[in-house]
Amino acid sequence: MSDITKYRNIGIFAHVDAGKTTTTERILMLTGRIHKMGEVHDGAATTDFMEQEQERGITIQSAATTCFWDDHRFNIIDTPGHVDFTIEVYRSLKVLDGGIGVFCGSGGVEPQSETNWRYANDSKVARLIYVNKLDRIGADFYRVVDQVKNVLGATPLVMVLPIGTESDLKGVVDLLTRKAWVWDDSGNPLNYEIQDVPADMVDKVEEYREKLIETAVEQDDEVMEQYLEGNEPDIDTIKKCIRKGTINLSFFPTFCGSSFKNKGVQLVLNGVVDYLPNPTEVPPQPEIDLEGNETGEFAIVKDGEPLRALAFKIMDDKYGALTFTRIYSGTISKGQSVLNTATGKTERIGRIIEMHADDRNEVESAQAGDIVALLGMKSVQTGHTLCDPNDPATLEPMIFPDPVISIAVQANDKSNAEKLSVALGKMVAEDPSFRVETDEDSGETILKGMGELHLDIKVDILKRTHGVEVTVGEPQVAYRETITKPTTDSYTHKKQSGGAGQFAKIDYTLEPLEPGAGFEFESKVVGGNVPREFWPAVEKGFKSSIERGVLAGFPCLDFKVTLNDGAFHAVDSSAVAFETAARAAYRQSVPKAGPEILEPIMKVDVFCGDDKMGDVIGDLNRRRGVILSQEPNSTGVRIKAEIPLSEMFGYIGALRTMTSGRGQFSMEFSHYASTPKNISDQVIKKAQELEAAKK
Repeated sequence: MSDITKYRNIGIFAHVDAGKTTTTERILMLTGRIHKMGEVHDGAATTDFMEQEQERGITIQSAATTCFWDDHRFNIIDTPGHVDFTIEVYRSLKVLDGGIGVFCGSGGVEPQSETNWRYANDSKVARLIYVNKLDRIGADFYRVVDQVKNVLGATPLVMVLPIGTESDLKGVVDLLTRKAWVWDDSGNPLNYEIQDVPADMVDKVEEYREKLIETAVEQDDEVMEQYLEGNEPDIDTIKKCIRKGTINLSFFPTFCGSSFKNKGVQLVLNGVVDYLPNPTEVPPQPEIDLEGNETGEFAIVKDGEPLRALAFKIMDDKYGALTFTRIYSGTISKGQSVLNTATGKTERIGRIIEMHADDRNEVESAQAGDIVALLGMKSVQTGHTLCDPNDPATLEPMIFPDPVISIAVQANDKSNAEKLSVALGKMVAEDPSFRVETDEDSGETILKGMGELHLDIKVDILKRTHGVEVTVGEPQVAYRETITKPTTDSYTHKKQSGGAGQFAKIDYTLEPLEPGAGFEFESKVVGGNVPREFWPAVEKGFKSSIERGVLAGFPCLDFKVTLNDGAFHAVDSSAVAFETAARAAYRQSVPKAGPEILEPIMKVDVFCGDDKMGDVIGDLNRRRGVILSQEPNSTGVRIKAEIPLSEMFGYIGALRTMTSGRGQFSMEFSHYASTPKNISDQVIKKAQELEAAKK
C-alpha cells in the first residue's frame, strides 16, 4: 500500500485565460509526466483533449492526471474557468483536499476567480495562490496581493517576491531561505541558478520575511512566545506553522512567476508538498441517511475501514463510460462488487484506471485518498456513493443549479433522430447542469443549460463527437410565474357516472411567499371535515399543477396553500377525488391571486478599457441593466451589473464591436424578479401563439 501522507489531491482553478492549463502543462513537464510541453494557444495542451477545447483555447471539462514530485503523489484536476462550466469546478472542489488558485498578474482578481474562490470557501478547501503571467505588460504582483485581501477578503501569505517585472522578469526570491531563483532566457524550466538576493531587493525581502514569520508563528503559542523573546524559529518550525494555518484556512501561501516563460513553478510544487493537506488531514466526509440527514458517522481516510467512494464525474469515451471516483475510506479492487446506495443496486468493478488526461494506466486496486476512473459502472451517476454491500452508507451528495436557458433541437433526418437520443443520454450523464426534455405537444427536443456558450458547446459535441446533425431553434429564457396577493376560495368536485361517484370539497387560501421559498402546503382542518388521509392528496394535486402556470405555462413558484376546511362523502370520496379537486382549484384560483411573470436576472461582470466605459454602460442601461459598481484598475475598468437574461443574447458580439475586441464579460444566475408589463405581455402573447400553433 502507498503511504497516504504523501498524497496531494489538488485542483487548479481560476478565471478564464489566467493560465491554469499552461500551469498544469508546466507541472506535468517538471514532474516527468510529459517530455514536450503543449501550448493552449496552439491547441496542444495535454489536459485540453476535446476538439472544442483545442479550437477555443479554453478548458471545458475538468481533466484528471497523476504525477509525482519530491517523492509525493499529486492527483491533479485542471478545471475550466468559464462561468458556464462552473459546475465542473464545483464538483471537482467537492472531492479535492487542496487547490491552487491561479490569478493573472495583470488582470488580477477577475469575476470567475471570485466565484471559484467562493465555491472553495464553501467546500473548505485549503489553497495556495499563484500569481501568474508576471511577464505581461501591466502585471503587478503587489496589486494582485492587495486585491486578494480587498476583493476576496482573504489573507495572502507572501512566500516569494518577483525579481523584475513584465519583460524583465528574471525569477523569484524565496523569503524563507533568502535565496533568489534566477532563470535564463532559454525557456527551459530546469535552467536556473540559486543566487543571493539582489542588492536592491534586500530591504524589501527582509520587510516581507518579517511579515511572513509574524503571521506564521501565530499558529503555535509556544513558537510565538519564543519569537517575541527574540528567538527566530528554524525553517522547519516555520513551515509547520504555515502548514497548520493553510489547512485551517487562516491564510493562503502566495507564490508568483510566469508559467509560459517557465519561471517560478518549482516553488509552487514545493509549496504543495510543504503546505497543502494530505487526505488524512482534511475533515472527514459526513455520512447521511436516505432522507439526507447526517447520521453522525464519517468516512475515515484509512485502511481497514469499510469502502466509501463518491462518483464525481462521468465521462464517455471510446472505451466506454468512465466513472471518476474519489475513494474516501477502504480499498477498491478489480472484479469487486460494490453497492450504489442511490439505486440500491450492486455493481461489479470492471477495470480501475489511473488517468493522465486522456491516457490511461490500468491498476489492480486503489485505496483511500486515490482519485481513479472506474470502467463497467452501469447505473452510477454524478454524486452517487459506492460502498461496501455489507456496510452500506451514503456520502453527502452534490447539489446542482437549475438551468436558465433552453434551445429546441431537431434531428435532420430519421437516422440522426435515433443517434440523437443515445448521444443526449450520454451527455446528460456526463454533465448534471445539462438537462434534456421532450415537449409533449410539439415533440421537439429541448436542451437546457447554464448559458449560451454551454449550449453552443453541447450542439458542437453532438455534431462532432457523436456525428448527429441537428437544426437549432432560438434560445429561450426559463421564465417563471408566481402570485402577488392572497386569495381564499372554495372548490367542489362532483362526478356521478354509474357505480361509485367522486366527491371532494376543499376550502383553501393561496398566499405569496418570499422569493426562493418554493411551494409550501399546510392543513388547518379540524374536526375531520377533510379526513387526514386525504391531506397528502390535496397537496399532491396542487404540487403537480405548479409545473404549469396560468399565464404562459411556466412553472409557478413561491406560494403557499393552506387547506382551511372542506367536506367529504363516506362512499364517494377518495384520494383521487381530492387530488382532482386540488388541480381544478389551482386553475380556478391562481388567476384571482394576481399572477405575474418572473424573469431570471443575471449577475454580469464586464471588463473594458477606460475609453470605452461610457459606451459599455450606456449599452447595459439599454438592456435594462442596473449598474452596481465600477472599479477602475491599471488596465481598464470592471463594471458589475444585474441584467435580465432575455437582454443578454448575443452580448459577446456587441461587446467586442464596442471595445474593438478587447472587452470581456462573464455572467451567472442571480435571482428571479418581476417582469415589466410590456415584456410580460410579449411573453404571454408568444406562449399563446405557440399553443395555437400546436393545435
